[in-house]
Amino acid sequence: MSGNAAADQLIAEGNRAESAGALAQACELYRRAVGSAPRYAKAHLNLGIALEALGDDAGAVRCYESALALAPADPYASYNLGKLLYARAELPRARQLLEQALRSRPDFPEARIVLGYALQAQGELAAAAAQLQTALPQRPGDFVARAALFHILESQGDFAAAAAQLETVLRDKPDWTEALYNYGRTLMRLERDAEAEAALRRVLALDPGFTLAYRMLGNLLHRQGRVNEILELCAGALERDPGQLEIASFELFMLNFSDTISAEALFERHRAFGERLERARPPAFTFARATDAERRLRIGYVSGDLHSHPVALFLQPLLERHDRAGFEICCYGTSTRADDFTRRVAAHADLWRDAASASEAQLAETIHADRVDILVDLSGHSGIARLGAFALQPAPVQAAWLGYLNTTGLTRIAYRITDAVSDPPGAERLHTEKLKRLPHSQWCYRPFVQAPAASAPPCLRDRRVTFGSFTQIAKLSAATLALWANIFRQLPDARLAVLGVAPGQARDEVLRRLAAVGITVSRVTVAPFVPLREYYDWFARVDIALDSTPYSGGTTTCDALWMGVPVVTLAGSRPTSRSAASILTTLGLADWIASSPDEYVQRAIDASRNPALLAELRSTLRSKMQASPLMDEARFTKDLEKVYRQMWREWCAGHG
Repeated sequence: MSGNAAADQLIAEGNRAESAGALAQACELYRRAVGSAPRYAKAHLNLGIALEALGDDAGAVRCYESALALAPADPYASYNLGKLLYARAELPRARQLLEQALRSRPDFPEARIVLGYALQAQGELAAAAAQLQTALPQRPGDFVARAALFHILESQGDFAAAAAQLETVLRDKPDWTEALYNYGRTLMRLERDAEAEAALRRVLALDPGFTLAYRMLGNLLHRQGRVNEILELCAGALERDPGQLEIASFELFMLNFSDTISAEALFERHRAFGERLERARPPAFTFARATDAERRLRIGYVSGDLHSHPVALFLQPLLERHDRAGFEICCYGTSTRADDFTRRVAAHADLWRDAASASEAQLAETIHADRVDILVDLSGHSGIARLGAFALQPAPVQAAWLGYLNTTGLTRIAYRITDAVSDPPGAERLHTEKLKRLPHSQWCYRPFVQAPAASAPPCLRDRRVTFGSFTQIAKLSAATLALWANIFRQLPDARLAVLGVAPGQARDEVLRRLAAVGITVSRVTVAPFVPLREYYDWFARVDIALDSTPYSGGTTTCDALWMGVPVVTLAGSRPTSRSAASILTTLGLADWIASSPDEYVQRAIDASRNPALLAELRSTLRSKMQASPLMDEARFTKDLEKVYRQMWREWCAGHG
């Protein structure tokens, strides 16, 4: 019997042993095959496969390389070695081998799929998608490959095609919770809200501990204004598992929209959360810092909103104008979403870190290794909250600003940056942080895009007033709608425009709630989310903007004023209910700030009956803003830098 024939017999016996699960026995038989025919590539290949199954990757690599040395065109040896090297993240050589396998055997879907994975890992998404799309018709049941293709298509913005991949998966695996979750959030991007809600509720029925699904379903309900349902969802999840701190944090965020909880009770909920979080995550770092109060400081900003979002908008002027002689700027982006705003933020940072995939501990380790002196949270309990990293205390001084207009509840965030209108004297009792008040406003406004000039108020043409709401509909609380109902009862010809309402269920719900308080559908125009330029055009259709309570407007208040539309607001007892009042005060427009519900209604009615005043404001508000501290970027930056310096001096005084 020839050497190869004897080896084939041993290989056949090894195959039977391998099929029976006797891997060690199979390896011994394959070794004997190699010994009897050392130049037989097939023997080396089979031994490599068995060694890989046993977890001996190094041995498997040697065998595959021996097989390729003997038979360079063997597609199976190229594929197996390429697949193993891909798993070991040796991507360039893995790609080379997989491409070699396909040259030898173009009809090799397994090699094409792994090549797709390797291309994806190297960031060549279009090429990766092409490989997977070619292979999957031959391997329709490869759900892992379909999931990979889904992620590629999603990252390319082709949400319809991405959803189609998951629909194929879910037909065969309807209970795969990860696929259901991704399907639900993709349907949200497609504004197929009813289907998205069904998918996410199915996830939670299958796995009540799937934390991300609670948050995503909450986001869906939030954009439909269904705040009470979100709070019920969170309460149910926390009843099942009180230790779900991420859900508890999301619940705190949503409680800011509720008019059924007092400012004191809301603070107590935050304080209790902070206590639990800090107990679960004790400080993990020590600091070797020179207590030089005047040295150059490294400032770190942490946010999941460093893209087309108000946080990035308000942050950008500051990043551009920071005094680099006194301050070095680090930005930690915690979202996978990236766009032109992300690139602008990164370009104006001295150090940019993509921390989207980092755990709380990893993020904290990175910040500490970067030797950040003052770490600033821009999210709080909103968006992508990373308060767990702050609880670990990676920086000597930690502060909160901008993204969350309330206390975080943490004592390890020592400061909250605000202003004297948003948080007047006495507001300290509702904070675990020490308040640092900027001398003017806590915001510095710059429009997202170049907006058109303000036009004449439409009441001059229509002979009736049109009120507008541009804020997110989750802010349209029962208390807000009650105020609007009182206005519309006394102004029978008035009209209302509500912008930013998704079509379908959300639109129907807004109209139902307005009708329930007596504002009939015929008096209301409801419009969906629109591109920015169309958004600014909408202000030309409105005479007066009506603010919400207890969650006031911020960015939309600035936008309305920039377009010459005055805003009526009710200043409440929470920081979130005083943001519009802060902006109006900075502009010298205190006459538009009410201190009681009755005053809010009367101010709106009085303004509606004064078209001359509305016309004057239409032509002067933009220049008033430009001349105010609200748009004085240099002054704002210096004011904030003074606050940072004060914080650092206080730390030095306590650690000298």
